[in-house]
Amino acid sequence: MTTRTLRLATRGSDLALRQAASVREALEDRRYEVEIVEVETEGDRVTDELIHRLGKTGAFVRALDERVLSGAVDAAVHSLKDMPTEQPEELVIAGVLERAPANDVLVTPEGKTLDELPEGATVGTSSLRRRAQLHNARPDLTVEPLRGNVDTRVEKVLAPSLQAEHEARIEADEERKGHIGEDDYEPAYDQRPEEWFDSLSEIERNALGREESVEYDAIVLAEAGLRRSGLDHHVPFVRLPTKKFVPAPGQGAIAVTATENVADLNEVLDFPRTRVETTVERTLLAELGGGCIAPIGVYAVLQGSYVHATVQVFGPDGDLVEASRDLPAEQHGTAAADFAADLRDRGAAELIERATEGAE
Repeated sequence: MTTRTLRLATRGSDLALRQAASVREALEDRRYEVEIVEVETEGDRVTDELIHRLGKTGAFVRALDERVLSGAVDAAVHSLKDMPTEQPEELVIAGVLERAPANDVLVTPEGKTLDELPEGATVGTSSLRRRAQLHNARPDLTVEPLRGNVDTRVEKVLAPSLQAEHEARIEADEERKGHIGEDDYEPAYDQRPEEWFDSLSEIERNALGREESVEYDAIVLAEAGLRRSGLDHHVPFVRLPTKKFVPAPGQGAIAVTATENVADLNEVLDFPRTRVETTVERTLLAELGGGCIAPIGVYAVLQGSYVHATVQVFGPDGDLVEASRDLPAEQHGTAAADFAADLRDRGAAELIERATEGAE
């Protein structure tokens, strides 16, 4: 069998490269030879703006797909939740890989639950959806903007507690040395400060050296990103329930875009269950409108002959339209569009319009 070479575009972040590597592995198992091509996107270049201010949609997507359309690469790897529902006609989603956990997680230095956070705690997120959901669940919380790759965001939440502990260890050690002398010195803690530092993980050491203007008590991010970055074993986290914190459409799924000329990638990469679930989610988002401007959560789970879909649409003042419905799997696209129309009639359209006006 002839080996086929395929150029695969991806962002250069650690998470994006890990996702591209999983696609490469799947393709190489089917006798493709894969070349990874790193591309800088608008979302990578502009680091001081929230995602919804970077343009209508696709801040992390357009530059990659432009390479595909120009023929510079054969395909591109995306986090499906970042992809706009409107795409150039020449492009297809050639494959949607098996989905990782779709839910969000709360990350704190101590592994606290949302209810255990102190009143007025500061929580970081760059997502309008997560901000609205946090305020809906805990109106007392202070939600602050948070940008950066997954490891950067985790470092930011670990920094205050680690820095406080480091300072306390050094002060206690210096005080003990002053009282008993260097020769009879025993560490004030179980370890000398330098031994404690050596015992830290790489991300903890990086966090120790950060200087931040905002001290976060917690952050919210996608569990899939935490796991794919290899950080799930290094930081405490608690899963947020998908009924109250409905994920972004496509969250946890990796998609590969290509032209029709390489649409045979579907046979190699596509996972049918994930394709059905994310098609329902993206259809609902497309029919509702709002893109990344309005706080919208959509989550679908294939259950036998039905797809259970849950939708949350928030207004700028915290108003909420939410509903769940079982959609027939055989007509999941049409049924999702009908569900969206009902939601719009129930007030979702008005909330999205108000959110869009407020973002302009």
